[in-house]
Amino acid sequence: MSYEVILFDLDGTLTDPKIGITRSVQYALAKFNIYESELDKLVPFIGPPLVESFQEFYSLSKEQAAAGVGYYREYFTKAGIFENAVYPGIKEMLALLAAAGKQLIIATSKPTIYSEQIVEHFGLTQFFQSIVGSNLDGSRIDKAEIIEYILSGLAGFDRKNVVMVGDRKHDILGAQKNDLAVIAVKYGYGTAAELQAAKPTYIVSTVNELAEILRV
Repeated sequence: MSYEVILFDLDGTLTDPKIGITRSVQYALAKFNIYESELDKLVPFIGPPLVESFQEFYSLSKEQAAAGVGYYREYFTKAGIFENAVYPGIKEMLALLAAAGKQLIIATSKPTIYSEQIVEHFGLTQFFQSIVGSNLDGSRIDKAEIIEYILSGLAGFDRKNVVMVGDRKHDILGAQKNDLAVIAVKYGYGTAAELQAAKPTYIVSTVNELAEILRV
């Protein structure tokens, strides 16, 4: 299948944000007198909306979770945002896809303003037609909403020619709700069981495998 428009998740798909995100969560939890010394325990925060993760993993109330997002941003905006790295092979793949005339768009639950800064910092802006994330006020954080918003601005494209690429079940389910094919990547932060249970169109293990599907 030849896909003309490719939507990419950011965290865990294009970049490895582990250090920045987990340290930001660690900082936020400490504000509630929750001290987590092992950053690996905070890896599940990578991908889903933060306000949901604070409630799910640490039983914070909705109000506390919203405050937690504010604390998270205190650290993230100063240091965590660039405690990050582009996965090997991603930049080369994006260059090939762009040269082939593919329309590339970022679809992330991370706030748009931070996503734009990260993409610019790593020299990837040139490859993307647009970068669409959530809003700082907490709206448009659901992946299905983000994808729907992107699709509403695409003129002349059949959905069968659009594909979503992501590493968590939220990416898969968001794409499926919008009747899109979806490629799940195993090199990110979703477990094999999580990805298989969500039934994506494809599952790939490496950036090279991903590039092979997308370059057709």
